[in-house]
Amino acid sequence: MISTQREGLDPRQGHDAAPQVRAKLMEGVTLQQAGRLAEAERKYRDVLAAVPAQFDALHLLGVLAAQAGRFEEAVDLIGRAIAIDAKNAAAHYNLGYALEDLRRYDAAIASYDRAIALRPDYALATNNRGTALAALRRYQEAVTSFDRALRLNPAYAEAHYNRGVALDELLQHAAALECFDKALAINPDYEFLRGMRLYSKMRMCDWRDAELEIAALAESINAGAKASPPWPALGLTGSLPLQRRAAEIWMSDKHPQGEHPGIPARPRRGKIRVGYFSADFRDHPVSTLTAALYEQHDREKFEVMAFSFGPDSRDEMRKRLETAFDEFHTVGAKTDPEIAALARHMELDIAVDLTGLTTGARPGIFANRAAPLQVNYLGYPGTMGAAFIDYIIADETLIPAASRRHYAEKIAYLPCFQANDTRAKISETAPRRGPAELPESGFVFCCFNGAYKIAPPVFDRWMRILKAVDGSVLWLSEKNDTAVSNLRREAVLRGVKPDRLVFAKRVASRADHLARHGLADLFLDTLPYNAHTTASDALWAGVPVLTCAGESFAGRVAASLLLTIGLPELIAATPNDYEALAVALAQNPARLGGIREKLARNRLTTPLYDARRFARSIEAAYERMVERHEAGLPPEHIFIDA
Repeated sequence: MISTQREGLDPRQGHDAAPQVRAKLMEGVTLQQAGRLAEAERKYRDVLAAVPAQFDALHLLGVLAAQAGRFEEAVDLIGRAIAIDAKNAAAHYNLGYALEDLRRYDAAIASYDRAIALRPDYALATNNRGTALAALRRYQEAVTSFDRALRLNPAYAEAHYNRGVALDELLQHAAALECFDKALAINPDYEFLRGMRLYSKMRMCDWRDAELEIAALAESINAGAKASPPWPALGLTGSLPLQRRAAEIWMSDKHPQGEHPGIPARPRRGKIRVGYFSADFRDHPVSTLTAALYEQHDREKFEVMAFSFGPDSRDEMRKRLETAFDEFHTVGAKTDPEIAALARHMELDIAVDLTGLTTGARPGIFANRAAPLQVNYLGYPGTMGAAFIDYIIADETLIPAASRRHYAEKIAYLPCFQANDTRAKISETAPRRGPAELPESGFVFCCFNGAYKIAPPVFDRWMRILKAVDGSVLWLSEKNDTAVSNLRREAVLRGVKPDRLVFAKRVASRADHLARHGLADLFLDTLPYNAHTTASDALWAGVPVLTCAGESFAGRVAASLLLTIGLPELIAATPNDYEALAVALAQNPARLGGIREKLARNRLTTPLYDARRFARSIEAAYERMVERHEAGLPPEHIFIDA
């Protein structure tokens, strides 16, 4: 999810001054409002030269510094102003704003609290207090703060939007949708709102007017409007041009390439230094896939470092990862420029972004150039649309030659793009159908993809498959109560009894989750956004995955995995073929049994679950990237043979 939206700085003044000082201040304010910051700064400094302790000049100079992105300077200047007058609410608010940009969230909340204590009707400060709480993942407290802002100003679009984002994080999607609807009614042009609203609807399988809304959103994105963050586009449409356009609009607005010191040429060391950057160094799909990669890196040729800007979960995966890297740096409290500067100081050769544009993303690190070569890998299945990302890791199934023009990055082609881990444990306790609420007999189709990936056309086919296979059920993940009720209602509308949809509750142990796959007969994939980790989990657990290859990276992942594990017969050429093959496999136990036996044979003999082989292939790509860079050549497509 995206971060909540803060209100801007509050440049109001608070002190009387001599006429000549007041005139100079007003000249500065006029220039500042016109965006002529350097001229405004000179006016304020002229005032301070004459009256060194002039509150308004210090305060407004601090506001100007914050506008220019000089937040440390802003904190110093506004702090000096507050030392002169600690009862000015706007100064405390602006101090909080600057502290929030420096990721000093607790200090920012304290400043907002002081502003609110001085001015109880200060809706801006109350809203921003909520954004700081949300940044700390204290979502329920953030909702309370947004509620207060809305009591002060019921027509406050930002607070409605922010409340919706926080509620979505709390999985209260229906309440979030109400907030997005209110924000939309107040401001139909609110930036990036329509895509967030539609994404929230899809997370609870609310398909009312979905086709019309997706078409309207696509039209807005194609027109260059700030209509949607990029990630909803991955699940709403398979259109590569649209996905790239959405990413470019977002990155241009939120993360333009920053000014940064040049990275000087340096003599080649004995080892290539690779930094992996992630918000998800914990029990998370990205880490469950990549943990073995970090362990298998060739330490004779590579130094591998982690830069973690997500929460320290202290779980078993986090402990494993901390020992898997040569160095593990916890950098979440640092700003994007600070993290980039640290990486440059450590002389990284390659910075690998594992988060991309997903929850907790920090593209600003890469906009400030953390390394001479920057790579988009695994976390975001599409182009980031940014000139400062040099490569994307893929394979020729994911990005065929004809699709390359839709990616801002050059493609580093591996034999298979997805890392995997053969240490993933499967519980030895054999699960039974009864406790899982599955029928003791009958065919079990399953799909453990996120609810937002279940598009109406896919669901239509699923229901026709169920009707064609007597006694069959469809086993899905129970993501939220609203999605469950909506899907059951949609099944009835398509002539299928609601009890033929069974919902798997979350289990605490991944080993138990992998084991319960054994209760299913066939995994049915989604489109336009495929199963990714869920597909490799199913294959590892011995369950065949039936997919249909789409147009986009996100819609071709399962096909990539199936080709790598030697099961091309499970890749349907068209949606009609997908539907027919699902029915045929369910009605021909011998045919499906043969595929299951083939999967069992191939699981440990093909490259998909060979972490060592994968490490060698991605290292070969890294070496080629560095060789080109050292030769003074720009990034270009790279091809690594099996």
